[in-house]
Amino acid sequence: MHETRPIPDGFERHFRQSPVTDPWEPLYSRRTERGVILGFIAETAHTNSRGFVHGGLISALADNAMGLSCAQVAGGEASLVTVNLTLDFLGSAQIGQWVEFDTVFVKSGGTLSFAQAFVTADGEPCARANAVFRLLRKAA
Repeated sequence: MHETRPIPDGFERHFRQSPVTDPWEPLYSRRTERGVILGFIAETAHTNSRGFVHGGLISALADNAMGLSCAQVAGGEASLVTVNLTLDFLGSAQIGQWVEFDTVFVKSGGTLSFAQAFVTADGEPCARANAVFRLLRKAA
């Protein structure tokens, strides 16, 4: 564990847990006017056999950050499902680095929401993600 490394200002333990993210805890989040930023300190449990953060984890957390950001822009109580998710890997994240998922664009419509996020490792580009989400209407 890299417990001596400080968590960046404004981040707190992530407000939303799920069974898929439990093995990756602790996760942190920070809400902004335009969305939700996720982050974590990379540990062995986050890595693949080569020792860098696994692309599947990056994909899952980018999806999470963008979905939460779209829900926030749509009014907070929106329920969304992922329709499409693409990721371009631009670099790698190593053990001990702060990995951050910042949703930089959200366009929310009546049925579909669009988002783009950038993933960085200690501020260096790691991945770029784009997603489309469908807003689910609650049954009356």
